[in-house]
Amino acid sequence: MSDAQPGDPATPTEAPHAWRPARFMVIAAHPDDADFGPAATAARWIDEGSQGWLVCCTSGDAGADDPNTDPLELAALREREQRDAAAVIGYAGLTFLHQPDGALANDLVLREHLVREIRTFRPDAVFATDPEVLFHGDGGVNHTDHRAAGMAAVDAVYPAARNAMAFPWLARDGLEPHRVRRLYLFWSNAPTARVDVSATIGRKIGALRAHASQIRHPETLEQHIRAWAAEEGAAIGAAAGEAYRVIVIDEDSDETTVEPPKEPSPEGELE
Repeated sequence: MSDAQPGDPATPTEAPHAWRPARFMVIAAHPDDADFGPAATAARWIDEGSQGWLVCCTSGDAGADDPNTDPLELAALREREQRDAAAVIGYAGLTFLHQPDGALANDLVLREHLVREIRTFRPDAVFATDPEVLFHGDGGVNHTDHRAAGMAAVDAVYPAARNAMAFPWLARDGLEPHRVRRLYLFWSNAPTARVDVSATIGRKIGALRAHASQIRHPETLEQHIRAWAAEEGAAIGAAAGEAYRVIVIDEDSDETTVEPPKEPSPEGELE
């Protein structure tokens, strides 16, 4: 007979992901994507000494049910909400690229913006939505902007950010090529690693509460997020987890974390 009690963690089937970058960047399509995505991992890494930067490709100006909504007012509101949420997580800063919400395209314009951000902040790892996900299992369709932002992030990381001949005027202006070592793809149907976020899941929930314009049922938000995190955490024997498809671009045999270089931060703001 088992000695397990109701509420005990499930028997883990894998080890928690332990590698941590000195600097990381989250690239998201909309305000709130990062907070529904890797926010608890970002908060944990920041608490442990990493520096993080958030890039929102759009300002969420199409995120309303009322067709009479002023998109400029909505964009301003959603940017304020994202700044508040970013402060909860502890990002070093935040950039809005002001691309069209609902019509985001993985084109050279967006790629250049992202390469500029990457070469300026010089992260070791980049979080992005998994661009190969069209359907979330049998439970929904992945937003077109999520797919576009994910693919744009991948293309900016490799090869563009490390290629001196990609947007060569950036290098001539002092933004030298930079090699991102890892991609962490969130909302993936094929995760390969899970991070223990038991200590920071509350920060994720706090950040999500800042997006009041987007939360239709705030009374069930915490229950939903904790249940989702508990499901991912069970695989690593943790109370809460976040899952990623990790793509290692540059091998790191000793798995050590380098100290953050002293680099200028990209233009952006965090209030």
